[in-house]
Amino acid sequence: MKKYIKFIVAGLVAVIFIGTFVFLWIQSQPKPVEYEEFTPKVSDIKKTTVVTGKIQPRNEISVKPQISGIITEIYKEAGQMVTAGEVIAKVKVIPDMSSLASAQARVRLAQINLKQAKTDLDREKLLYDKGLVSADEYEKVRIVHQRDAEELQAANDNLEVVREGVSSSNADMSSTLIRSTISGLILDIPVKVGNTVILSNTFNDGTTIATVANMGDLIFDGNIDETEVGKLVTGMPMKITIGALQDEKLTASLEYIAPKAETSNGANQFEIKAAIKGVDGNKIRSGYSANAEIVLAQANHVLTVPESAIEFQGSDTYVYVIKGEGEKKTYKRTKVTTGLSDGINIEIKSGITAKDKVRGPKKVTDTDSSANK
Repeated sequence: MKKYIKFIVAGLVAVIFIGTFVFLWIQSQPKPVEYEEFTPKVSDIKKTTVVTGKIQPRNEISVKPQISGIITEIYKEAGQMVTAGEVIAKVKVIPDMSSLASAQARVRLAQINLKQAKTDLDREKLLYDKGLVSADEYEKVRIVHQRDAEELQAANDNLEVVREGVSSSNADMSSTLIRSTISGLILDIPVKVGNTVILSNTFNDGTTIATVANMGDLIFDGNIDETEVGKLVTGMPMKITIGALQDEKLTASLEYIAPKAETSNGANQFEIKAAIKGVDGNKIRSGYSANAEIVLAQANHVLTVPESAIEFQGSDTYVYVIKGEGEKKTYKRTKVTTGLSDGINIEIKSGITAKDKVRGPKKVTDTDSSANK
């Protein structure tokens, strides 16, 4: 019995050994290489680029005061619409002491001159009534009196302007009332009641009371790389996608390409601007981040294959045309003329037809993936 058991065990070991050897031999045999297969098709190819930028109003102005002073009232707030000439804020004047003293001195001098002119006019009128002076002499004295009266009025007006920022004779044109210079949306009011403001002059830009813009006329402002700027021309259509409004699709027309580059992160960038069409100013806000898609080149109804099927050799391009079926399948290397590429598909101008089948890259199996790992 023990003798039979030994034979059985030896037989099992032999079977396992032979089976393992056969399995390893089969696994070591080269497997036939399989390739992806593509059929050329007629389609449209577009070469596009995406430019990042932001949405801005074409006309954005800063409203500044005509006098220096302190903000006493603010009548508007950011987000409200204003019309040209509408009052936004009021300023209380802080008079300059030198200007105030000069204005007061002018008033006093004008009062003295007018008082003397009144005395001369009264005396001249008395003599004129008695026929002792001519009408011409009387008229000259009367004109002097009238001139001095006007000078006193002007001096008083000037004193009121220096002291209050406005005179009683032209209250409607008060420079203490800060008015919008255009009609539009108030984007920002950076001042508060009590803030000191100064007017614009040679030495400073002045204090901005409000920023107003026409949100019905917006532009896309972005930057494009120097490798693609040469393909742009004014008037090219663009598709605008706003990050904050993914469902809002806008179109635009390229209207400006900067003649000079700006260096950003070591790369030369050119500024571009495009007029946005069909704007809804109630939805879009100034400064929204946006992407603009520009079609740099386009080929319609052309024969295409995946670019992965193309073999590049120097300046020549080739494809492998499939001949036969099954085990008799062969691949014929064929030279082709290519055209526009969008990075995925490429135009075939000549060399193959829509009836041909071409070989693509080798198929990747799970075994290959494991081996690569």
